[in-house]
Amino acid sequence: MTELRDLTPHVAIPLEQASRDKHQRRLLRDYLPELIGLERLLAEAPARVETRVVERVQLKAVTLPLYRIDIGTASPDAPALLLVGGVHGLERIGSQVIIAWLQSLLNRITWDQELKDLLGRIRVTLLPILNPGGMFLNQRSNPNGVDLMRNAPIEAQGRSTPFLGGQRLSRRLPWYTGTPDEGMEVENRALEGVIRELLPGRPFSLALDCHSGFGWQDQIWFPYAYRRRPMRKIASVLALKLLWEQAYPNHTYAFEPQSRHYLTHGDLWDYFYKTFNRAESGGFIPLTLEMGSWRWIRKRPRQLLRLEGFFNPMVPHRHQRVLRSHLSFIDFLLRAAANHGNWLPSAAEEPMLREAAIMHWYRDPG
Repeated sequence: MTELRDLTPHVAIPLEQASRDKHQRRLLRDYLPELIGLERLLAEAPARVETRVVERVQLKAVTLPLYRIDIGTASPDAPALLLVGGVHGLERIGSQVIIAWLQSLLNRITWDQELKDLLGRIRVTLLPILNPGGMFLNQRSNPNGVDLMRNAPIEAQGRSTPFLGGQRLSRRLPWYTGTPDEGMEVENRALEGVIRELLPGRPFSLALDCHSGFGWQDQIWFPYAYRRRPMRKIASVLALKLLWEQAYPNHTYAFEPQSRHYLTHGDLWDYFYKTFNRAESGGFIPLTLEMGSWRWIRKRPRQLLRLEGFFNPMVPHRHQRVLRSHLSFIDFLLRAAANHGNWLPSAAEEPMLREAAIMHWYRDPG
C-alpha cells in the first residue's frame, strides 16, 4: 500500500502560465478566471495527479489550453469515471462544479487513506473546461460559432425542437450544428480522443457532463436525446437511479432521459454512447447534470439584465450553495463506478429492470 507521504506536492506539471506575457495573464484573469484557478490548483497537486494539454484553442489575443487531468490507478482493466465541464461557454457553473470537486478530492487524498485506497481501484479523468474559447468570449458556442452539444454526427429520429434542437442556417445564431463535411470541432475531437483512449477494455465506465440553463429543478439526463426509444442498457441506468435514491433518499434531482423534454441533432453523448458502448468495451453510462437555472432567475430577476445571469447563480451565497450541493452526487458516481459489480443487474435481473424502466420513463400512464 502506498503511504500518504508519497502524495507530496510538486510543480513539475506541463502548465501553460509560464509562457504568457503580462497582457495575456490580465486577459485571463478578467475573462477566464476558471482557467487561472485550475492551473493554480494543478500546480500544487500531489505528484500522482497526471496533467496534460490535449488541445490548444488559438484566439487573437491568447492561446487557451484544454487540460486533461487523470487520477487513480493506471490499470487498463479498472473502471473509469469521466467528468466534463464547460461544453457551453456561457455555463461557467458547470466548469466551476467540476473544479470544486477536484479541489475537494486533491485536498482529501493527502490525509484520507480510505479515499486513496478507492482511487487505487478506479481511473478518474477530468476535462474541466472543454470549451475555453467560448468561455473566454462569453458565448455558448466555441470560437467558430458551433454549439459543441449539437456537433456530433447523429441525426434526430423524429421532429426536433426548432432551433433548440440544432440548426444549420447560420453560425451567428444559437445552436448551430456545423456541417457534416466539416466533421466535429477540434474540442469535440479532443474529447473523442480521450474517450477512445480511456474506455475500451474497461469493465464499466460512467461519465458526467455538467451544464446549466434549463428548468426549475436540477436534472440528471441520460441518452437518448436523438430519439424517444430506450437505450440498450436502460436496465443499468434504472439500477443506478435506484442505488442513488437508496443512498440519498432526500435528493432533489429529476433522473430521466433527455428525450422527455426535446429531441436534438448532434448530441455528443448519444454519439459517444453508440460508438463506444460495444460489448467488447464493457458498460458505459453517460449522464448530463443540467442545473436548473430558472430558480436562480426567479429569486433574483435582475440576473436577466446580464447574459451570464441566464445560466449562472450571481449571488455569492447562492453560488457557494450550488458548488457544494453537487459534490455528493459526484462522490456517489465515483463509488458506484468503483463498486459496479455490487449493483449492476445480472443477466437474470436485467429483463425485469428493463421492463420497469420502460414503464417508468417511456409509457404514458394514461
